[in-house]
Amino acid sequence: MFSKRIAITACLLVLFALAVAPAFGASSGDKVKNKGVITLRTGDTLTVKTSEGVFTVTINSDTKIQHPVGLTGMRKKDDSPDVLIPGLRMKFEGVSGAQENQVTAATITFDEDDLSLAEVIQAGLNPMAQQQARNMQTYAANKAATDAAIAATKEEVAATQQEVAANKSQIDEVATSTKKRFSEMGEFVTKDQYTVLFANGQYGLTSEYKQGLAAIAKQALAYPKGWVISVAGYADSVGTAASNQVLSKQRAQAVVAYLLQDCGVPVGRIVAPGAMGESNPVASNESASGRADNRRVDVKLLLNKGVAGGM
Repeated sequence: MFSKRIAITACLLVLFALAVAPAFGASSGDKVKNKGVITLRTGDTLTVKTSEGVFTVTINSDTKIQHPVGLTGMRKKDDSPDVLIPGLRMKFEGVSGAQENQVTAATITFDEDDLSLAEVIQAGLNPMAQQQARNMQTYAANKAATDAAIAATKEEVAATQQEVAANKSQIDEVATSTKKRFSEMGEFVTKDQYTVLFANGQYGLTSEYKQGLAAIAKQALAYPKGWVISVAGYADSVGTAASNQVLSKQRAQAVVAYLLQDCGVPVGRIVAPGAMGESNPVASNESASGRADNRRVDVKLLLNKGVAGGM
């Protein structure tokens, strides 16, 4: 009788182990439900940052993309995949893929207010990207002129080697002066600057920093021309380099959105909304206070040298 009870108990333990085995570790085909912010879109593949990490979410023709409508929000309206842009907060449900944090979405839902904010940010970043391209063209033209001047100087030096040997210091000074003169074409000088700090893993703006941004925007708008505001976001060394790159971009975008929406700064006056990641720390990442100083966005009011010199 005792042996029979042992056998029955052993069978029950085996059946229990088989029943709970799938619960340990997610496998392909498991249902997934989460929410986060789209940080990148490539075709039908979305990179979504959530509180549990970064997910790769794939959409297809069967994916339902919706947003709630009406006072209660119980009804939902279907949307085009075109609304899934970087900066959009959304919820997704689907099944896991073969890779970790890989999901094929069955449904994606979002709020219209979150879509409006994402569209404003994109509206600001696209013209800024075009402005950056124009700036790069100007820089390339200036560099070509500088290179031509240096090449001409080198030819002259090659033709007068004996004179170069006798007057090397003087010729080096002339070459340096020439290069400096070309490189200063179109340069800006820093009129004022402001630093916005963030809590660990956060990119929201507090009322204190909103006031500071409003002050620097008011100062900038007092100039009729010849000014721009540069924005560069940074992160500390906590987390992966990839996640910190995304976080620094979100911080820069938050500052850009506030300057555009609440401070009335024209789109064309904001340049280089850079995502600098962990680069250029202002303090050591070995201490808590140093990391706090590195979680920042640097905002600079830049004046054209011609405008600044005439003041």
